[in-house]
Amino acid sequence: MKNNTIRKIKKLVVPFMFIAPVLIINILFFCLPFLQSLLMSFFEWPLLGEKTFIGFENYKQLFLDEQFRVSLIFTLKYTLLVTPALFLVAFVLALLIDGRFKGATLFRSIYFSPVVISMTSCSLIWLWIYNDLYGILNYILLKFHIIDESILWMGEEKTSLPAIVFMITWKMAGFSMLIILAAFQSVDTQVYESASIDGASKLKQFFHITLPIIRPQVGLALIMSVIGSVLAFEQFLIMTKGGPTETTTTLVHYIYNTSFKYYNFGYGSAMTMILLIIMLVLSVAQMRLLKDPTE
Repeated sequence: MKNNTIRKIKKLVVPFMFIAPVLIINILFFCLPFLQSLLMSFFEWPLLGEKTFIGFENYKQLFLDEQFRVSLIFTLKYTLLVTPALFLVAFVLALLIDGRFKGATLFRSIYFSPVVISMTSCSLIWLWIYNDLYGILNYILLKFHIIDESILWMGEEKTSLPAIVFMITWKMAGFSMLIILAAFQSVDTQVYESASIDGASKLKQFFHITLPIIRPQVGLALIMSVIGSVLAFEQFLIMTKGGPTETTTTLVHYIYNTSFKYYNFGYGSAMTMILLIIMLVLSVAQMRLLKDPTE
């Protein structure tokens, strides 16, 4: 009887012990900060001085804040530009490497290598490349007479935004490539053989077999790209500093400035809650995209 009780306790306790570290980390680094931010969003919360409860005033202020609107629109514009660019490059790279030719592993490593470079280091490297005085890009363009004078790439939105989109595509395409490549290689070759026997061309096999099967993985790659784009911060902080005149300030960058530059923690927390709602919407979209089409 005693042994049975001990076994039952072990069955309950042992699984919990395995997930306990993850639960503790989530509580400490997600749940508690989330509750703290939610609480702060209802207060006027300066760095020094008294904290004043103001209800939904911070949220109301968001609708009147021109810079919040500009930052939100710029973030959406950046997301709409970088997501398709990143995905298309990743998709093409995955198709090229999926051929299982000699040296495919080497090319896969080369394409993936920019991913391991930190965003800070990557931003500094490309800031040097784009420099109008001694950057290598302007030097090459001038050398081949493509331009007549150096371009100030980070000087205005119309040049800085495409420049940063190109940099992010170079850096992050390898990550999405691995996801899509794994999806390609998970498709059973017998399915293709059966389709070939039935007279299906390679193009029909791709659109009617490959794409429906890999749809969840493609959805994952897309959603991760979108979420990464919405959370863009370091590259704009380092390369444009949000300028000129705050035109390249992303939503996360604006939250950072509000909270840690102007010490308006309450208002910054309210913006964080809005950002969280955006992320929840994207997560729901992810769940729908990742849903098994056969279910």
